[in-house]
Amino acid sequence: MSVSGGNEFRFFLSCDINLPVTFRVENLEGALPAKHSPNSAEIDHTADERQSELYVECSLYIDGAPFGLPTRTRLESAGPPYCWNELITLSTKYRDLTTHSQLALTVWDVSCGKEEGLIGGATILLFSSKKQLKTGKQKLRLWQGKEADGSFPTTTPGKVPKHERGELERLEKLLNKYERGQIQRVDWLDRLAFKAMDKVKERESNKAGNSHLYLVVDFCSFEHRVVFQESGANFLPPPIVSTNELVIVWDPEVGKINPSEHKQLKLARSLTRGIIDKDLKPSSTERKSIQRILKYPPTRTLNGDERQLLWKFRFSLMSEKRALTKFLRCVEWSDVQEAKQALELMGRWETIDVCDALELLSPVFEKEEVRAYAVSVLERADDEELQCYLLQLVQALRFERSDKSRLCQFLVQRSLRNIELASFLRWYVAVELYDPAFAKRYYCTYEILEENMIKLASGVNGNDHGFKLWQSLVRQTELTAQLCSIMRDVRNVRGNTQKKIEKLRQLLSGLLSELTYFEEPIRSPLSPGILITGIEPSESSIFKSALHPLRLTFRTASGGSCKIIFKKGDDIRQDQLVVQMVSLMDRLLKAENLDLCLTPYMVLATGQDEGMLEFIPSRSLAQILSDHRSIISYLQKFHPDEHGPFGITATCLDTFIKSCAGYSVITYILGIGDRHLDNLLLRDDGRLFHVDFGFILGRDPKPFPPPMKLCKEMVEAMGGTESQYYTRFKTYCCEAYNILRKSSNLILNLFHLMAGSNIPDIASDPEKGILKLQEKFNLDLDDEACIHFFQGLITDSVNALFPQMVETIHRWAQYWR
Repeated sequence: MSVSGGNEFRFFLSCDINLPVTFRVENLEGALPAKHSPNSAEIDHTADERQSELYVECSLYIDGAPFGLPTRTRLESAGPPYCWNELITLSTKYRDLTTHSQLALTVWDVSCGKEEGLIGGATILLFSSKKQLKTGKQKLRLWQGKEADGSFPTTTPGKVPKHERGELERLEKLLNKYERGQIQRVDWLDRLAFKAMDKVKERESNKAGNSHLYLVVDFCSFEHRVVFQESGANFLPPPIVSTNELVIVWDPEVGKINPSEHKQLKLARSLTRGIIDKDLKPSSTERKSIQRILKYPPTRTLNGDERQLLWKFRFSLMSEKRALTKFLRCVEWSDVQEAKQALELMGRWETIDVCDALELLSPVFEKEEVRAYAVSVLERADDEELQCYLLQLVQALRFERSDKSRLCQFLVQRSLRNIELASFLRWYVAVELYDPAFAKRYYCTYEILEENMIKLASGVNGNDHGFKLWQSLVRQTELTAQLCSIMRDVRNVRGNTQKKIEKLRQLLSGLLSELTYFEEPIRSPLSPGILITGIEPSESSIFKSALHPLRLTFRTASGGSCKIIFKKGDDIRQDQLVVQMVSLMDRLLKAENLDLCLTPYMVLATGQDEGMLEFIPSRSLAQILSDHRSIISYLQKFHPDEHGPFGITATCLDTFIKSCAGYSVITYILGIGDRHLDNLLLRDDGRLFHVDFGFILGRDPKPFPPPMKLCKEMVEAMGGTESQYYTRFKTYCCEAYNILRKSSNLILNLFHLMAGSNIPDIASDPEKGILKLQEKFNLDLDDEACIHFFQGLITDSVNALFPQMVETIHRWAQYWR
């Protein structure tokens, strides 16, 4: 391993790899030379394609001499393109190779006579000129009619000579880098590039006189690059010559603890100075430094000086509750005495907030006593607040040291007192049973919940209260299984959506009539406080979409009804997380007396590819604009007022402006992507809301996404950029942004707890995702600077929607088309 410019990179030495040389012979590209019939001078192309039986002979040569026995692939006679896709494992190991090791590959045709059986051959060196082992796909040009020559230097090099290389060779070299992960992947751009490459390939293959044959070989890839070194030799840097090339020197001590620095740190922290430390007070400069550190986001790693400063003044910081999480990051937990004192101080520290307790449950803190302390703080949260964080707390079970952890016991005990918590806990845990890495842990939690719930009041005067409660939750799973079965039957119906709807209603009232009236009420999985008694077939339907989601109307025990959408074939865990965040942010805004008329509808994943969503009566902006031309004319239909602004009631317009502001801020912070007029919905009372969150944390399938997801029609409904209502919209945005910035630590901590989850846009790179989220809060700016920043953001995004536009802004404008 070595470090250059602060960026760590790693490599393996070839002498350390005790594995056999492995590669895959993939396929032959190009047209085979035509065969001459023995009886006639005519060329028989059809016979050639039909009868050719090819195999590849692979030999290893070390320093020009054959090494080991040659290996042959199977025969391939299916015709062009000839594709073996066969893994070849040689008897030689990587540690035995030299820098002049090469592979000789010869293609033979056994369908021909002895003289004509040779198709061609090529050789390839296993190490590059920089002494790095070659990996990935290699395209070798065959020397037709020649056997591969293993001598050094070879007369049959597979590499196309520099003067003959064209655009195709350049692109293939880049493609090889891309497949090895050395070129960043950008989905939308990659698709365009691959299309263009296909055209280049087609053009090159159609060129007259292009009769070359190529053999494609795929070399084994390792986690890190493999650099050549002879067994037992000292690894020396290459000789330094007087060029401008960057010389990479391997330092075996990089990354190891500096003994003198470690000793100095131990002396500075000497526990014998504990008595003196208690009386130490920071100077004004040190106090400023400490306050700066305490304002760091939970994602920030402390450097050596910062850790030393907090340790030095640990006693004077005990009354500062915000300082505890930072102090615990400074502790050298491997030092028994230091760890013991830190835990003792933790117990006497000013009690921290629930938000900071969530930080102590992140993967950064491994000490069981610290995690148990965090749980003791969570015990002070009421059920409503706990439900806001339950999804993340279930994910935090991954970071515990044991299956029956203090956190697991706490979640179960709280659930026993609240059936809503129990229902959600059971579903969140059940979904994680599909994760093979943590299935055992989640199954253990599930069993503990089941055992404890069944024990509730059982055996007392024959009361089986607990068993009935558990059964009411199990019946939720039975219901979802029946709905999955219905969806399968409905999808198999041939014909249009109407025929599928008829089949659905027939199933609900006929073969599966037990769904029309349940034997016993079932707790709604989305809202466990509501008891549902059956499905109303005549009011149930199917959405027109590829997956045919069901829209079901349930009767409730109180005599009302509730509508839900049931999806199968779609992972809605990411939607569940986003809507939970919308709900939390709505709560944070309302706590500061700012109600932005948000619509945090309920979402519950009941499996890896299934789940329920609350149905909110609404219409998409695409539908509204198609039928009514504008948002205002649509709202006039429901809330007309001759004397009101734009002919609608002032309340309705204010509701619309507030909801636009709320979602503009939230979609900006969470980096919601793929916005279009079909996933922006409007309710009759003027509340606008977003659905379908397949892209978050800055990911977007469309090029050049604008920073604010605000479409032209929304601005026009406010009276345009010069209106007082648009100014009010901007005021709401800035106010909401600053309120949510105050709770940035809470939001970042919740996302950090999701780091191990299987949610696509987090799982791909948790650290990068959380840093992107942190960036959106602009934590280095004060409130006033943030107002200017956010107003500029809105202005830039809105200017993009109207004619006066510059180049970058023009790109953002294309987003909504």
